[in-house]
Order: sequence, then C-alpha cells, then structure tokens
Amino acid sequence: MTVASLAEIKAKFSAYLQEAEATGPVVVTRKGRAVAVIVAPADDNDLEAILLSRSPKFRSLLNKSRRSISAGRGETHEQFWRQARTAKPS
Repeated sequence: MTVASLAEIKAKFSAYLQEAEATGPVVVTRKGRAVAVIVAPADDNDLEAILLSRSPKFRSLLNKSRRSISAGRGETHEQFWRQARTAKPS
C-alpha cells in the first residue's frame, strides 16, 4: 500500500493509477490525514462490490437484514437480492 499527499497525486496522477493497478491501493492524504483511496477493481463484480460497500442505502438494507436475522425473521438469499436490485442508487 502506498501513501501519497494530494499534491503528489495531482502531479503524478497517471503514475499513481498505474501503481494502484500493479501493487494495490494508494491512500491519498491532505495535511497528513487520509481523504481518499485509489483502488483498481479486479473486474466488474469487484467494482460493483466496492460501490455497494459505500452506498448508504445498501448498508441500511444490509443492517435491516442483520437485525431481522437476529430477531429470527431472516429473509432468504433470493428475497434479499430482489430488494437490493430494486433499491434506487444513492
């Protein structure tokens, strides 16, 4: 994993994209604090997983499902994904 300042990223963006593809995530910092991560998805499924993991609506649905399962009212795999597909993107 590489860590680089925003100024460095701006100056050599293409090089950092190549690095993310070749060796893994690049953490972007501003004033010493992480503000972003450059990640190269392995394929379309990986890209979808990355995007869904940051979706507030998807996380809400997932948390609702976890609470339901804990209370003994779980949904089937098919029911969960049917709801996930019909949820509007955030």
